Amino acid sequence: MSAATPRPAFPFVALIGQAPLQQALLLAAIDLGIGGVLVSGPRGTAKSTAARALAELLPQGQLVNLPLGASEDRLIGTLDIETVLRDGEVRFSPGLLAKAHGGVLYVDEVNLLPDALVDALLDAAASGVNTVERDGVSHSHAARFVLIGTMNPEEGELRPQLIDRFGLTVELQNCFEPDVRERIVKARLAFDLDPAGFRAAYAAQQDDYVQRIKVARAALPQLSFGDAVHARVSALCIEAAVDGLRADLVMLRAARALAALECAPALDVEHVDRVAEAVLVHRRHERQHPEAGSSLDDVERGSRDVASSPETKSATADQSDWGYMPPEPTGTTRVKGVIPLDVKKR
Repeated sequence: MSAATPRPAFPFVALIGQAPLQQALLLAAIDLGIGGVLVSGPRGTAKSTAARALAELLPQGQLVNLPLGASEDRLIGTLDIETVLRDGEVRFSPGLLAKAHGGVLYVDEVNLLPDALVDALLDAAASGVNTVERDGVSHSHAARFVLIGTMNPEEGELRPQLIDRFGLTVELQNCFEPDVRERIVKARLAFDLDPAGFRAAYAAQQDDYVQRIKVARAALPQLSFGDAVHARVSALCIEAAVDGLRADLVMLRAARALAALECAPALDVEHVDRVAEAVLVHRRHERQHPEAGSSLDDVERGSRDVASSPETKSATADQSDWGYMPPEPTGTTRVKGVIPLDVKKR
Protein backbone atom coordinates (compact mmCIF):
# COMPACT_ATOMS: atom_id res chain seq x y z
CA MET A 1 0.00 0.00 0.00
CA SER A 2 1.42 3.37 -1.01
CA ALA A 3 1.78 6.16 1.50
CA ALA A 4 -0.95 8.78 1.55
CA THR A 5 -0.24 11.89 -0.48
CA PRO A 6 0.54 14.81 1.84
CA ARG A 7 -2.15 17.45 1.88
CA PRO A 8 -0.99 20.65 0.15
CA ALA A 9 -0.30 23.56 2.45
CA PHE A 10 -2.34 26.74 2.54
CA PRO A 11 -0.25 29.49 0.88
CA PHE A 12 1.67 31.70 3.30
CA VAL A 13 0.81 34.86 1.40
CA ALA A 14 -2.91 34.01 1.49
CA LEU A 15 -3.15 34.16 5.28
CA ILE A 16 -5.59 36.88 6.31
CA GLY A 17 -5.39 39.05 9.42
CA GLN A 18 -2.10 37.50 10.55
CA ALA A 19 0.45 40.22 9.74
CA PRO A 20 2.29 40.13 13.12
CA LEU A 21 2.55 36.33 12.98
CA GLN A 22 3.74 36.36 9.37
CA GLN A 23 6.41 38.93 10.17
CA ALA A 24 7.69 36.99 13.20
CA LEU A 25 7.89 33.73 11.23
CA LEU A 26 9.74 35.36 8.35
CA LEU A 27 12.27 36.98 10.69
CA ALA A 28 12.93 33.66 12.44
CA ALA A 29 13.41 32.02 9.04
CA ILE A 30 15.89 34.67 7.91
CA ASP A 31 18.01 34.59 11.07
CA LEU A 32 17.81 31.17 12.74
CA GLY A 33 19.81 32.59 15.66
CA ILE A 34 16.71 34.45 16.81
CA GLY A 35 15.65 31.25 18.52
CA GLY A 36 12.22 30.43 17.16
CA VAL A 37 8.68 31.73 17.61
CA LEU A 38 6.16 30.96 20.34
CA VAL A 39 2.59 31.40 19.10
CA SER A 40 0.03 31.75 21.86
CA GLY A 41 -3.68 31.81 21.23
CA PRO A 42 -7.02 30.03 21.39
CA ARG A 43 -8.01 27.11 19.18
CA GLY A 44 -8.82 27.82 15.55
CA THR A 45 -6.56 30.85 15.05
CA ALA A 46 -4.47 29.31 12.22
CA LYS A 47 -1.37 28.53 14.31
CA SER A 48 -0.62 25.19 12.65
CA THR A 49 -1.71 26.48 9.23
CA ALA A 50 0.87 29.26 9.41
CA ALA A 51 3.63 26.84 10.45
CA ARG A 52 2.98 24.52 7.50
CA ALA A 53 2.78 27.51 5.17
CA LEU A 54 6.18 28.84 6.28
CA ALA A 55 7.88 25.49 5.68
CA GLU A 56 7.06 25.71 1.98
CA LEU A 57 9.08 28.90 1.67
CA LEU A 58 12.31 27.36 2.97
CA PRO A 59 14.93 25.55 0.84
CA GLN A 60 14.17 22.12 2.30
CA GLY A 61 10.43 22.76 2.35
CA GLN A 62 9.79 20.28 5.13
CA LEU A 63 7.77 20.40 8.31
CA VAL A 64 8.65 18.04 11.15
CA ASN A 65 6.09 17.56 13.90
CA LEU A 66 7.11 16.71 17.46
CA PRO A 67 4.29 14.71 19.06
CA LEU A 68 3.46 15.22 22.71
CA GLY A 69 4.36 11.65 23.64
CA ALA A 70 7.82 11.74 22.02
CA SER A 71 10.76 10.50 24.07
CA GLU A 72 14.06 12.34 24.40
CA ASP A 73 15.76 9.68 22.25
CA ARG A 74 13.26 10.25 19.47
CA LEU A 75 13.93 13.96 19.60
CA ILE A 76 17.75 14.07 19.78
CA GLY A 77 18.65 10.63 18.39
CA THR A 78 20.50 7.66 19.88
CA LEU A 79 24.01 6.19 19.95
CA ASP A 80 24.70 2.47 19.56
CA ILE A 81 27.21 1.91 22.36
CA GLU A 82 27.66 -1.78 21.54
CA THR A 83 28.99 -0.88 18.09
CA VAL A 84 31.39 1.62 19.65
CA LEU A 85 32.75 -0.98 22.04
CA ARG A 86 32.98 -3.70 19.40
CA ASP A 87 34.16 -1.82 16.31
CA GLY A 88 35.37 1.49 17.70
CA GLU A 89 32.90 3.36 15.47
CA VAL A 90 30.05 5.63 16.48
CA ARG A 91 26.73 4.56 15.01
CA PHE A 92 24.19 7.35 15.33
CA SER A 93 20.46 6.97 14.73
CA PRO A 94 19.11 10.43 13.84
CA GLY A 95 16.17 11.92 15.70
CA LEU A 96 13.64 14.57 14.80
CA LEU A 97 16.17 17.39 15.29
CA ALA A 98 18.30 15.95 12.48
CA LYS A 99 15.27 15.44 10.27
CA ALA A 100 14.18 19.06 10.77
CA HIS A 101 17.54 20.47 9.63
CA GLY A 102 16.88 23.12 6.98
CA GLY A 103 13.14 23.15 7.61
CA VAL A 104 10.59 23.80 10.35
CA LEU A 105 10.26 21.93 13.63
CA TYR A 106 6.68 22.37 14.76
CA VAL A 107 5.66 21.67 18.35
CA ASP A 108 1.95 21.94 19.04
CA GLU A 109 1.01 22.46 22.71
CA VAL A 110 4.63 23.03 23.66
CA ASN A 111 3.49 24.03 27.15
CA LEU A 112 2.47 20.40 27.78
CA LEU A 113 5.89 18.94 26.91
CA PRO A 114 8.29 17.84 29.67
CA ASP A 115 10.78 20.57 30.53
CA ALA A 116 13.73 18.35 29.51
CA LEU A 117 12.42 18.12 25.93
CA VAL A 118 11.76 21.86 25.73
CA ASP A 119 15.30 22.54 26.98
CA ALA A 120 16.77 20.28 24.27
CA LEU A 121 14.63 21.96 21.61
CA LEU A 122 15.63 25.47 22.61
CA ASP A 123 19.32 24.58 22.94
CA ALA A 124 19.42 23.22 19.40
CA ALA A 125 17.34 26.08 17.99
CA ALA A 126 19.68 28.69 19.48
CA SER A 127 23.00 26.99 18.68
CA GLY A 128 22.16 25.20 15.43
CA VAL A 129 23.90 22.07 16.75
CA ASN A 130 22.57 18.95 18.43
CA THR A 131 24.91 16.91 20.62
CA VAL A 132 24.08 13.42 21.87
CA GLU A 133 26.14 11.99 24.73
CA ARG A 134 26.02 8.54 26.26
CA ASP A 135 28.47 6.69 28.48
CA GLY A 136 31.34 9.02 27.61
CA VAL A 137 30.66 8.89 23.85
CA SER A 138 29.29 11.93 22.02
CA HIS A 139 28.14 12.81 18.53
CA SER A 140 27.22 16.23 17.15
CA HIS A 141 25.42 17.23 13.97
CA ALA A 142 23.99 20.38 12.43
CA ALA A 143 20.41 21.13 13.44
CA ARG A 144 19.49 24.48 11.94
CA PHE A 145 15.75 24.86 11.74
CA VAL A 146 12.95 27.29 12.48
CA LEU A 147 11.37 26.32 15.78
CA ILE A 148 7.66 27.10 16.03
CA GLY A 149 5.92 26.30 19.29
CA THR A 150 2.22 26.85 19.80
CA MET A 151 0.15 26.86 22.96
CA ASN A 152 -3.30 27.63 24.28
CA PRO A 153 -2.91 29.65 27.51
CA GLU A 154 -6.09 28.04 28.87
CA GLU A 155 -4.25 24.71 29.01
CA GLY A 156 -1.32 25.95 31.12
CA GLU A 157 1.72 28.18 30.82
CA LEU A 158 5.39 27.55 30.17
CA ARG A 159 7.86 28.24 32.95
CA PRO A 160 9.27 31.81 32.67
CA GLN A 161 12.78 30.44 32.15
CA LEU A 162 11.61 28.53 29.07
CA ILE A 163 9.42 31.29 27.67
CA ASP A 164 12.35 33.71 27.79
CA ARG A 165 14.40 31.43 25.55
CA PHE A 166 11.92 31.69 22.69
CA GLY A 167 13.17 34.55 20.56
CA LEU A 168 9.80 35.98 19.53
CA THR A 169 6.25 35.58 20.78
CA VAL A 170 3.00 36.39 19.02
CA GLU A 171 -0.25 36.43 20.97
CA LEU A 172 -3.24 35.68 18.74
CA GLN A 173 -6.81 36.64 19.60
CA ASN A 174 -10.20 35.55 18.34
CA CYS A 175 -11.38 37.70 15.45
CA PHE A 176 -14.63 39.59 16.02
CA GLU A 177 -14.52 41.77 12.90
CA PRO A 178 -17.25 40.57 10.51
CA ASP A 179 -15.44 41.59 7.33
CA VAL A 180 -12.20 39.82 8.30
CA ARG A 181 -14.05 36.68 9.42
CA GLU A 182 -15.91 36.53 6.12
CA ARG A 183 -12.70 36.87 4.11
CA ILE A 184 -10.99 34.13 6.12
CA VAL A 185 -13.90 31.73 5.73
CA LYS A 186 -14.25 32.41 2.00
CA ALA A 187 -10.54 31.82 1.43
CA ARG A 188 -10.59 28.58 3.39
CA LEU A 189 -13.64 27.25 1.54
CA ALA A 190 -12.06 28.13 -1.80
CA PHE A 191 -8.85 26.30 -0.82
CA ASP A 192 -10.72 23.21 0.35
CA LEU A 193 -12.79 23.12 -2.85
CA ASP A 194 -9.82 23.43 -5.23
CA PRO A 195 -6.41 23.37 -3.49
CA ALA A 196 -4.42 23.29 -6.74
CA GLY A 197 -6.29 26.17 -8.30
CA PHE A 198 -6.15 28.24 -5.13
CA ARG A 199 -2.41 27.71 -4.79
CA ALA A 200 -1.83 28.54 -8.44
CA ALA A 201 -3.39 31.96 -7.91
CA TYR A 202 -0.72 32.75 -5.30
CA ALA A 203 2.23 30.96 -6.89
CA ALA A 204 3.99 34.13 -8.09
CA GLN A 205 3.76 35.79 -4.67
CA GLN A 206 4.97 32.60 -2.98
CA ASP A 207 8.01 32.47 -5.27
CA ASP A 208 8.72 36.11 -4.48
CA TYR A 209 8.87 35.33 -0.75
CA VAL A 210 11.18 32.39 -1.38
CA GLN A 211 13.61 34.71 -3.15
CA ARG A 212 13.26 37.43 -0.54
CA ILE A 213 14.20 35.03 2.25
CA LYS A 214 17.20 33.82 0.27
CA VAL A 215 18.40 37.37 -0.46
CA ALA A 216 17.79 38.51 3.12
CA ARG A 217 19.85 35.66 4.56
CA ALA A 218 22.75 36.64 2.34
CA ALA A 219 22.43 40.33 3.27
CA LEU A 220 22.54 39.84 7.07
CA PRO A 221 26.33 40.11 7.47
CA GLN A 222 26.39 43.45 5.64
CA LEU A 223 23.95 45.16 8.01
CA SER A 224 25.67 46.55 11.10
CA PHE A 225 24.23 48.17 14.23
CA GLY A 226 24.77 51.90 14.76
CA ASP A 227 24.85 53.70 18.11
CA ALA A 228 21.31 55.05 17.65
CA VAL A 229 19.99 51.53 17.15
CA HIS A 230 21.84 50.24 20.21
CA ALA A 231 20.53 53.13 22.30
CA ARG A 232 16.94 52.50 21.23
CA VAL A 233 17.19 48.78 22.00
CA SER A 234 18.64 49.47 25.44
CA ALA A 235 15.95 52.03 26.23
CA LEU A 236 13.13 49.67 25.27
CA CYS A 237 14.55 46.74 27.21
CA ILE A 238 15.20 48.85 30.31
CA GLU A 239 11.69 50.27 30.19
CA ALA A 240 10.32 46.70 29.96
CA ALA A 241 12.49 45.68 32.96
CA VAL A 242 13.59 42.50 31.22
CA ASP A 243 15.82 39.91 32.87
CA GLY A 244 19.35 39.63 31.49
CA LEU A 245 20.47 40.66 28.01
CA ARG A 246 18.77 38.07 25.83
CA ALA A 247 16.04 40.54 24.85
CA ASP A 248 18.64 43.07 23.63
CA LEU A 249 20.37 40.49 21.46
CA VAL A 250 17.16 39.09 20.01
CA MET A 251 15.81 42.57 19.28
CA LEU A 252 18.95 43.51 17.39
CA ARG A 253 18.81 40.27 15.39
CA ALA A 254 15.12 40.67 14.61
CA ALA A 255 15.52 44.31 13.55
CA ARG A 256 18.42 43.36 11.29
CA ALA A 257 16.39 40.53 9.76
CA LEU A 258 13.50 42.92 9.08
CA ALA A 259 15.84 45.39 7.39
CA ALA A 260 17.28 42.57 5.29
CA LEU A 261 13.82 41.33 4.33
CA GLU A 262 12.89 44.79 3.10
CA CYS A 263 16.23 45.23 1.31
CA ALA A 264 16.90 48.36 3.36
CA PRO A 265 20.35 49.93 2.83
CA ALA A 266 20.84 50.33 6.59
CA LEU A 267 19.31 49.38 9.90
CA ASP A 268 17.52 52.17 11.78
CA VAL A 269 15.39 52.67 14.89
CA GLU A 270 12.16 52.20 12.91
CA HIS A 271 13.08 48.56 12.36
CA VAL A 272 13.70 48.21 16.10
CA ASP A 273 10.30 49.66 16.98
CA ARG A 274 8.52 47.32 14.58
CA VAL A 275 9.95 44.17 16.15
CA ALA A 276 9.99 45.31 19.78
CA GLU A 277 6.58 43.98 20.81
CA ALA A 278 7.29 40.42 19.62
CA VAL A 279 10.56 40.49 21.58
CA LEU A 280 9.19 42.01 24.79
CA VAL A 281 5.63 40.71 25.16
CA HIS A 282 6.75 37.56 27.00
CA ARG A 283 9.65 39.21 28.87
CA ARG A 284 8.11 42.42 30.17
CA HIS A 285 8.01 43.07 33.94
CA GLU A 286 6.53 45.87 36.02
CA ARG A 287 9.06 48.45 37.16
CA GLN A 288 9.02 50.15 40.56
CA HIS A 289 9.40 53.88 39.91
CA PRO A 290 10.42 56.27 42.71
CA GLU A 291 8.07 59.17 43.45
CA ALA A 292 8.47 62.32 41.38
CA GLY A 293 11.25 64.55 42.67
CA SER A 294 12.92 61.75 44.60
CA SER A 295 16.10 60.03 43.59
CA LEU A 296 16.58 56.30 44.02
CA ASP A 297 19.11 57.00 46.80
CA ASP A 298 16.49 59.07 48.63
CA VAL A 299 13.96 56.28 48.39
CA GLU A 300 16.43 53.67 49.67
CA ARG A 301 17.59 55.98 52.49
CA GLY A 302 13.99 56.63 53.51
CA SER A 303 13.27 52.92 53.59
CA ARG A 304 16.25 52.36 55.90
CA ASP A 305 15.13 55.21 58.21
CA VAL A 306 11.61 53.83 58.48
CA ALA A 307 12.91 50.32 59.17
CA SER A 308 15.18 51.56 61.99
CA SER A 309 12.67 53.88 63.70
CA PRO A 310 11.46 53.03 67.26
CA GLU A 311 7.85 52.90 66.05
CA THR A 312 8.72 50.36 63.33
CA LYS A 313 10.76 48.23 65.73
CA SER A 314 7.92 48.27 68.25
CA ALA A 315 5.39 47.30 65.59
CA THR A 316 7.66 44.54 64.37
CA ALA A 317 8.09 43.20 67.90
CA ASP A 318 4.34 43.30 68.41
CA GLN A 319 3.77 41.39 65.18
CA SER A 320 6.41 38.80 66.02
CA ASP A 321 4.71 38.17 69.41
CA TRP A 322 1.23 38.05 67.98
CA GLY A 323 -0.86 35.51 69.91
CA TYR A 324 1.56 35.45 72.88
CA MET A 325 0.03 34.78 76.32
CA PRO A 326 1.89 35.13 79.64
CA PRO A 327 2.45 31.89 81.62
CA GLU A 328 0.00 31.06 84.38
CA PRO A 329 0.58 28.80 87.44
CA THR A 330 -1.15 25.45 87.30
CA GLY A 331 -1.88 22.88 90.01
CA THR A 332 -0.29 19.48 90.30
CA THR A 333 -2.07 16.18 90.75
CA ARG A 334 -0.52 13.15 92.43
CA VAL A 335 -0.92 9.97 90.38
CA LYS A 336 -1.41 6.79 92.33
CA GLY A 337 0.98 3.93 91.60
CA VAL A 338 3.85 6.18 90.65
CA ILE A 339 6.86 6.18 92.98
CA PRO A 340 8.25 9.65 93.56
CA LEU A 341 11.79 10.10 92.31
CA ASP A 342 13.05 11.27 95.70
CA VAL A 343 11.88 8.09 97.46
CA LYS A 344 14.68 5.57 97.82
CA LYS A 345 14.15 1.89 97.81
CA ARG A 346 14.27 0.40 101.25
